[in-house]
Amino acid sequence: MDVLIHLFVGLHIIGIASLLGGFLTQMKAMGQGTARFVPAMLHGALTMLVTGVILVGLNQADDQSVNNVKIGIKLALLVVILGLVYVKRDDEKVEKGLFGLVGALTVTDIFIAVLWT
Repeated sequence: MDVLIHLFVGLHIIGIASLLGGFLTQMKAMGQGTARFVPAMLHGALTMLVTGVILVGLNQADDQSVNNVKIGIKLALLVVILGLVYVKRDDEKVEKGLFGLVGALTVTDIFIAVLWT
């Protein structure tokens, strides 16, 4: 079971890397007001959602403790991120504030995962 959990943790990290990497590649465009949500951001957020749900299930099946408050907050942040990216994915330009919000929520999600023990 540990190998399976570690596999999905790796996939979860790939998802967050895709979401954050997509954001970071658009930082210069954000400064110019021409940033857009790239497909990597949507795919990364979806990967995070699917692998996160699987990880919670695998950890509970393995009788490991799961901090439901932490998972709930991370899920809420991810749903907001996913909703914003999905709705605005076809727009040629996204407002600076909205684009920055997605980046801030992504970084917040990362720090909650790493620092909340």
